[in-house]
Amino acid sequence: MEFLRSFIETASVFVLPLLIVGFPLYGLLKRVPVYEEFVDGAKDGFRVAVTIIPYLVAILFAIGMFRASGAMEFVVEGLRPLLSLVGIPPEVLPMMVIRPLTGSGSAAIVLDMIQQFGEDSILVKMAATMFGSTETTFYVIAVYFGAVNVRKTRHAVPAGLLADVVAMIAAVYVVRLLFG
Repeated sequence: MEFLRSFIETASVFVLPLLIVGFPLYGLLKRVPVYEEFVDGAKDGFRVAVTIIPYLVAILFAIGMFRASGAMEFVVEGLRPLLSLVGIPPEVLPMMVIRPLTGSGSAAIVLDMIQQFGEDSILVKMAATMFGSTETTFYVIAVYFGAVNVRKTRHAVPAGLLADVVAMIAAVYVVRLLFG
């Protein structure tokens, strides 16, 4: 177990630099005008940002109302017995609820948990692992489907939410396995 932890720590140091350097180098090797493509992508990104503003405002408004209304505490207390039966700490439920909606909201939850439980707490490690291993499903749906004016998402939402749930449950058990 210690070897695995040491290997992961060592490998993680190299992942981001390899991605940052690797993609442009690969583009250059394929004779792609990397800078020009980057600028074109930035222009498209700006157009998409303007297009999706109404969707983002709606999501952020709904999240703000959900947290401010006290509904989050109601949900946590209501599900406490069920979560305890399956070994999921109820304290991480706010992350499980907010993460599919917004990245900044879930980052705020991790910061709140750090202040409440301390940065070395197993609960914070679980929430941080959920943060890194899941996606902001509704945000992504709003951005990508909103950018191309798709109204019917078909299986995208259920598939994304299923992936989020599996990753969140796995995060709890993996953190327990690694940090006990």
